[in-house]
Amino acid sequence: MKSITRTTIAACLACAWGLAAAAATDAEVARLGKDLTPVGAEKAGNKDGSIPEWTGGIVKPPAGWKPGQKRIDPYKDDKPLFSIDAGNADKYKDKLSEGQMALLKTLKGYRMDVYPTRRSCGFPDFVYERTKVNAKEAKLAANGWGLEKAIGAAVLFPIPKAGAEAMWNHKLRYQGEGRIEYYSTIFSSKSGDFTPLVQDQWVTIPFHNRNNKGVEEVNGVEMKLLNAVVSPAARTGELILAHWSMNAASDAWLYFPGQRRVRRAPTFAYDNPVPGYENLETVDQYPMYAGAMDRYDWKLVGKQEMYIPYNSWKWVDKSRKYKDIYGPDYVNRDLVRYELHRVWKVEATLKEGMRHIFPKRVFYLDEDSWGIMAVDNYDAQGKVWRVQESSLIVAPEIPACVAQENMGYDLNVGRYIAENATQERPETDWLAGREGRIEKAKFNPDELRRVGDR
Repeated sequence: MKSITRTTIAACLACAWGLAAAAATDAEVARLGKDLTPVGAEKAGNKDGSIPEWTGGIVKPPAGWKPGQKRIDPYKDDKPLFSIDAGNADKYKDKLSEGQMALLKTLKGYRMDVYPTRRSCGFPDFVYERTKVNAKEAKLAANGWGLEKAIGAAVLFPIPKAGAEAMWNHKLRYQGEGRIEYYSTIFSSKSGDFTPLVQDQWVTIPFHNRNNKGVEEVNGVEMKLLNAVVSPAARTGELILAHWSMNAASDAWLYFPGQRRVRRAPTFAYDNPVPGYENLETVDQYPMYAGAMDRYDWKLVGKQEMYIPYNSWKWVDKSRKYKDIYGPDYVNRDLVRYELHRVWKVEATLKEGMRHIFPKRVFYLDEDSWGIMAVDNYDAQGKVWRVQESSLIVAPEIPACVAQENMGYDLNVGRYIAENATQERPETDWLAGREGRIEKAKFNPDELRRVGDR
């Protein structure tokens, strides 16, 4: 009897999973580029016009602009339509996450300035063409969260049927084949004084080569990155190399110049704290979410309209210093632009028998870029604990919408972490992977000491 029961349950689960993750039909695929954008967003605006029609986004650089130069804000003349604060937040709560409401109600002076919605995100034509292939053929692994079949330089699941599919659209959203980033990580201080952790980062995503033929061609590698600490002086020369896999937990290796040796990091995954980040961020919170998804059940709740950070050109403007942007409790509210957009909502619930400091997480993914723009992370008592928000601008040289600056607010300890703050650093080289400015050897653990000793 027990054997029959197990078999029956297994069969039912398999059936349910098959329905949840069924491939897009021919009729659904035919909608791409018609009433849906080529990456699966709703092309039309909303009923009252507060979300406009998508007309292609920004896919060409401004006249005379070249990569590496100061970026030009195409919406610099826009004015806020209204502001949301603690006094009127309840009026807008149907378009805010629980975490956003908590920030508005908890942090004195915190507000959200809402601007006209600009659907600025677009991609190269080859991304659109390859996305149609994935719409028919991409497939999750049998475990329900890994990736079995897809081609890169595309959206994987433009018409998602399961929460894990939507999350893969974020994890492997197209932002080029690799980049060199120059940024700082900032840990808030009630005095307003802080010492940034300044780092250089090399990122390679071989899956996004426009000629990629599938998961097997990159041996299941999702992403590799190498971080080198520039300052403070006590940490200069520290290196961390991380490998993310499409079907396994992440791996990492550390190099400390004082020890002159490379060691493997046995716990660089899931809810383990990022080394040196003052216990304000777990490994899988960066960037917004990364790593294996096996500890959660992923539910695709559906779409909703939501106020999210978007086209935050003033935030990333390099004419400002960190001290002008990052205050004791939050980012300067004059600099963060919110817009009304449609987002996919995905709920992650911890599986029975698994452990994580966040038993529940709710993700909000922008329909046009597939980037996660907000996350509510809950504690064991069901209360919002950490709230994340990401920014978004257009890098027309790719072209794609890209995200670097993102915030993580810890409501329990009353502090925040500002990730990938780029304002006092050189411009990111988004074309480094495509144009061959990243050495593949950098991402080999055996090369870490050589890199550190140079």
